[in-house]
Amino acid sequence: MASEAGREVRDDFEWTYTQQPHISRRQEMLAKYPQIKELYGPDPKLKWTVLTMVLTQIFMCYLVQDASWFTIFVLGYCFGGIINHSMTLAIHEISHHIAFGVSRPKANKALAIFGNMIVGVPTAITFKRYHIDHHRHLASDDFDVDVPTALEAQLFKYPIGKCIWMSLQPFFYGIRPLLVQPKPITFDEVVNMVVGFSFDVIIILVFGWKSFIYLLGGSLIAMGIHPIAAHFISEHYMFKHGYETYSYYGPLNLITFNVGYHNEHHDFPYIAGSRLPELRKIAPEYYENIPYHTSWLRVLYDFIFDPDISLYCRIKRKSLPRSVNTSKPVIDGINNNNEAKKDN
Repeated sequence: MASEAGREVRDDFEWTYTQQPHISRRQEMLAKYPQIKELYGPDPKLKWTVLTMVLTQIFMCYLVQDASWFTIFVLGYCFGGIINHSMTLAIHEISHHIAFGVSRPKANKALAIFGNMIVGVPTAITFKRYHIDHHRHLASDDFDVDVPTALEAQLFKYPIGKCIWMSLQPFFYGIRPLLVQPKPITFDEVVNMVVGFSFDVIIILVFGWKSFIYLLGGSLIAMGIHPIAAHFISEHYMFKHGYETYSYYGPLNLITFNVGYHNEHHDFPYIAGSRLPELRKIAPEYYENIPYHTSWLRVLYDFIFDPDISLYCRIKRKSLPRSVNTSKPVIDGINNNNEAKKDN
């Protein structure tokens, strides 16, 4: 920590050798509530929701082909970008086999590639490859590319820097994996790119550049400084010392496949987002005393303007030596309470 104006300013991540908390909590919850397993399995509505979103965006491309640039920007921020960001969260669901179940991986991949078309950039298959690492090796210095690099944390300090970083989030999330943990390209990724870029070309040829910019621009701005994009911050940034995963319980879960139920999701990644509220009802004592958010707008405001919150406010893990007791919680010696609750 460095000192500034009588207070401590974080200049490094929160390092730990202990295991992520979700593994032990999952085991304990299943032992106490075996009926949780009944929540496992695909969500049959997901594929129809994805289809509806794709058709809606194609229809919007038809409507905006001759619209003014101001209209395209407003629609991109307030409507199209929200659909596209929600689609990325549908793809997140599909990456956990929620659409067709674990027995039909090709069907899940096909749906992810299909839904990815309206986002403008083909990322669905690559996202899954890195997202599985995020769950298996949460906050690992070697595997989890969800954590910002030290260079990002150093460059984007103070409100203006954090605003710039948030505006450029899509680029950092796209480029960081290639620099931190590059992986050889796969055939499925090639298919994803061919389908995605072919769809882009078709949109341009049929409806024109304005329609394509409506799609791509909407994706970019809705993943930047936007209320929905606050989930990137709320999920794992350390708003209370020692806690690395936070849930959000608010109305925007209705259009984001309940991604706000993030502690619940990491505890049980193969439970569909639509069933995560039921999980919390079955075992409320495991979540009521963990800090959580109720406003993504408040998360945005606090992240940008609170000097104690920065890109360094992330827990990172060193590779666990065999001699370390991995059954310990993430941070020893802290009390569970809800001081990080956020009010609208």
